Amino acid sequence: MNIAVIGCGAMGSIYAGLLAHAGHDVLAIDGWQAHVQAINEHGLRVEGASGDKTLRIRASMEPPEHPVDMVIIATKALQIAEAAHKARPLVGANTCVIALQNGLGSDEQVADILGGERLIVGIAAAFGASLKGPGHAHHNGMALIRLGAYADLPMAEVEQAAAVWREAGFNAHAVGDIQAMQWEKLICNVAYSAPCAISGLTVGQAMDDPYIGEVSRMAAAEAWEVARARGIALDIDDPVAHVRAFASRIPDARPSVHQDLMAGRRSEIDVINGAIPREAARCGMQAPVNTVLTALVHFHEAGGGSIDKREAT
Repeated sequence: MNIAVIGCGAMGSIYAGLLAHAGHDVLAIDGWQAHVQAINEHGLRVEGASGDKTLRIRASMEPPEHPVDMVIIATKALQIAEAAHKARPLVGANTCVIALQNGLGSDEQVADILGGERLIVGIAAAFGASLKGPGHAHHNGMALIRLGAYADLPMAEVEQAAAVWREAGFNAHAVGDIQAMQWEKLICNVAYSAPCAISGLTVGQAMDDPYIGEVSRMAAAEAWEVARARGIALDIDDPVAHVRAFASRIPDARPSVHQDLMAGRRSEIDVINGAIPREAARCGMQAPVNTVLTALVHFHEAGGGSIDKREAT
C-alpha cells in the first residue's frame, strides 16, 4: 500500500516507521528540513515500546502530484488546515484519509477542505512520543489506535484501515461512535496537558503529586461533567480512575503541550483544556478549572514563568 504521512513529528514518525516496517511504501512529508534530510540519508530510527529499528523510507518537504492509497495527517491541530491543503494532490477517489489530532475540532477543518466522505478520524492513546533529534523518534507506549468514520464511510472500510494498522503492530480498532472516543481521550489530555506544562512534571509525577494531582483530577472531572451535559455517550463512570489508568501506562511521558513550552513553540492548549470552556458554554455551563489552566499555559507561552527548557525525554 502507498501511504503518505503528513506531519512526521514525534507521533507521525512512529506511524511512518512502523507502517514501513510492515512492508508498506511510506512517504514522510514534513516541514523540518533537517529531519527530512536525516531520514533520506540515514533512515528513520524508531525506538521505545516497539523496540529499536531504523527504517529506510522516503521523505520530502512537499507532496508528489499523484494520489496514494492512504493519507495520514499527523500534524498538530495548529497546522491542520495547512496540512489538509497540502494533501490535496495525494487524495484520489479511493484514497482513505485519516486525521489524527489531539483535542476537538480538527476533523471538521479537514472535512471542509478535503470533504468528509472518505475521512476517518483517528485517536491515539498512551504513546508518549518525542523526537530525540532529526530522524530519531522515541515512544513510551502504543496502547491503542481507534478509528471511526467522520460521516458515512461504511464500517467495513474503516475496519480495512484498522487492519492495516494492526498488521504494523498497533492495537487498532474500528469504532462506531468516534465522538465518544474523542471525549474519552480528551478527558485524559486535560488531566495532564496543562498541569504538566505548568508544573514541569511528567504524567506519572503529576498524577501522584499532592498539589498538581488534585488540579489534574479536578480538570478531568470537570471535562467529564461537560461531556455528559453535551449528551456524549461516554463509557466512563469514574473520570479519576479513567485518567489514573491512562497515566499508569506512560508515567515517564511529557505531554506535547509541555514539550512545546520547553521548545518555545505555541502549543495546542486551545483544543485541549481550552476546548472544555467552549463546549461548556454550548450547554449553558462554565468550566473554571480548565479556563484557568488554559490561561496559565498562555501566560507561559507569552514568556511568563520559568518553564524548564531541558530536552524532553
